Amino acid sequence: MARTKIDTRGLGLDIGLAYTKWLTGAENLHYGYWAGLEVCAANLGAAQAAYTDRLFERLPDAPCRILDIGGGAGETARKLIALGHQVEIVVPSAFLASRCRENAPQAVIHEAKFEDAQITGTFDVCLFSESFQYVPLKQGIAKCLTLLADDGRIVIADCFRSETFSRDAVQATVGGGHRIEKFRALVRATGLAVSQEEDITTQVAPSIDLEQGLFNVVGYGLGRFDEELAQRRPRLRRTIHWVMRRLLNMRKRARLDQRLNQQTRNAAHFAANNTYLMLVLRRG
Repeated sequence: MARTKIDTRGLGLDIGLAYTKWLTGAENLHYGYWAGLEVCAANLGAAQAAYTDRLFERLPDAPCRILDIGGGAGETARKLIALGHQVEIVVPSAFLASRCRENAPQAVIHEAKFEDAQITGTFDVCLFSESFQYVPLKQGIAKCLTLLADDGRIVIADCFRSETFSRDAVQATVGGGHRIEKFRALVRATGLAVSQEEDITTQVAPSIDLEQGLFNVVGYGLGRFDEELAQRRPRLRRTIHWVMRRLLNMRKRARLDQRLNQQTRNAAHFAANNTYLMLVLRRG
């Protein structure tokens, strides 16, 4: 029988949503906007609210029809609907779709990848809030143009790999997204115009420090447990370590150690390899 691959991304989303809801009362997974805020867990909710406020500044003032692509757990859609907008959400998993139905019951939900979703009608806004990086670059822009009203706009808030991006052979380079130069070339090739653009890399980068702090707490707990096993149950500890070596190759073990016990994934590392933009694209 073929082994089914564990959905680590879906598992991570589930855990992340549970954690942020416990901490902030809302199921947001996006970065925070930290300008003027102390970087600590107590301010995560305020930072995420500030991020949403910045994002909504890119939307039309009057109520309109919005396609929320990769709408997470529906928190953004819920706020948009409260402002009078009509919202349809595209999410790729049953779990996220269920959370969207709970958090934004007035929204129309499309449970599919954006490139595969069967969507009808036109929209005033195609919105990507930290979801653009997960959609194939050419397919995403091309599909938006088929769905966008003549005077509509594509709003993107996401991370891009900067021109200074440097991939490490072993450890993970924090951040992600499409290469910024490829994105800009595609925008030019499709005849789109950038009507708004703001680089908020330094304002969102502290989110990485906060995330890393959480992983270090988990790493500390696991380290203390390992110490206790070494003293009191050495045979059990050897068995656990043997199993870990069988399950995870050297590269994966190094990345796990990076996540749990190091501070190499930090705001400075993020800013050196990524560009985080909030921008608006319109037909030229």
